[in-house]
Amino acid sequence: MHINSTVIAGYQTLNDIGYLLQQHQQVLIVTDKNIVTLPAVQRLIEQVGGQTTLSIVDSVPPEPSQHDVSAVLASLRAQKPDLVIGIGGGSVLDVAKLLSVLCSDNAPSLEALLAGEKPQRRTASLLIPTTAGTGSEATPNAILAIPEKETKVGIISPVMLPDYVVLAPELTTSMPAHIASSTGIDALCHLFECFTANVANPVSDNYALIGMKKLFASLEKTVAEPANLAARLDMLWASYYGGAAIAHAGTHLVHAMSYPLGGKYHLPHGVANAILLAPCMRFVRPAATGKFAQVYDLLPDADASLSEEEKSVALVDYFAALVQRLKLPASLDELGINADHLPYLVEAALDVQRLMKNVPGTVSASDVREVYLTLFPTLNH
Repeated sequence: MHINSTVIAGYQTLNDIGYLLQQHQQVLIVTDKNIVTLPAVQRLIEQVGGQTTLSIVDSVPPEPSQHDVSAVLASLRAQKPDLVIGIGGGSVLDVAKLLSVLCSDNAPSLEALLAGEKPQRRTASLLIPTTAGTGSEATPNAILAIPEKETKVGIISPVMLPDYVVLAPELTTSMPAHIASSTGIDALCHLFECFTANVANPVSDNYALIGMKKLFASLEKTVAEPANLAARLDMLWASYYGGAAIAHAGTHLVHAMSYPLGGKYHLPHGVANAILLAPCMRFVRPAATGKFAQVYDLLPDADASLSEEEKSVALVDYFAALVQRLKLPASLDELGINADHLPYLVEAALDVQRLMKNVPGTVSASDVREVYLTLFPTLNH
């Protein structure tokens, strides 16, 4: 898969993108109620509005469903933007990617896309992430909640990759610490799962290793020092590389098992991933010891004297300690979710075959159940 996006990165780069607007007459900005009020975004809106006819959709919710996208489409009526700009977290960027397809000429319906039809074209698009986690700006995926089935579905096509990406660190400084933490763990899961997946390859490995080196050096800094723009730019790059790794490989066990937690209990995606990271990787580790050891060596305080086996174990311990240091939940008990739903969770996770088939080694229903069980420490099992 080719990622042909032009990436513009650095402090205040939003001030310099007027030239990208010159060939466009009708621009649609897709964002949410919080992001639209940021001063940098307001300046961008003025810049865009001064050069083009501008429409703004700021109603994208945190976990959008197909009904939310349908409502946005209805609100646009017959408008045909020739540039879609998405500014926000992964949910906003996913919706912007979908709208770039759905607003193009002879576009398939949203229902057709959900049923598996592949889009053939889209209108021009520019994506600006305001969280450093999903890497949606570099993935061919758009994830929608399907409330009727209590799950999520991915619409996947390289056609949705944008023309332009802007990585502006000042846009991420307003993230609360818990959002910076959970989105950062999401980026880590993308990078590490793609690196250890059985569909990993030299291209995805290269993205994953560069991204993880930046992430391990910067994630905790961005949480402790919200104004540290250098660390925030590194996290935006780590997130972007995570998305690029997904575009060339794919995630596996953590993401497959987190989908039902988001779909049924509406847990934020990064929080669900954080809870699952160490337990899933403890299970996967024996099938990918060498790769675990390779990633351990990227840690700022890695002990080079350890054996490969010891490094792989130490990495899982590092993941568990990192989630704890970031003050993210480590069990479902503490979120008020009880073990009665275990059969549902196991079945729903196994249904995500698109990701389950990427797990290194073999994974059975009883394996998935055992991993979920570790999320209920109050149970005696």
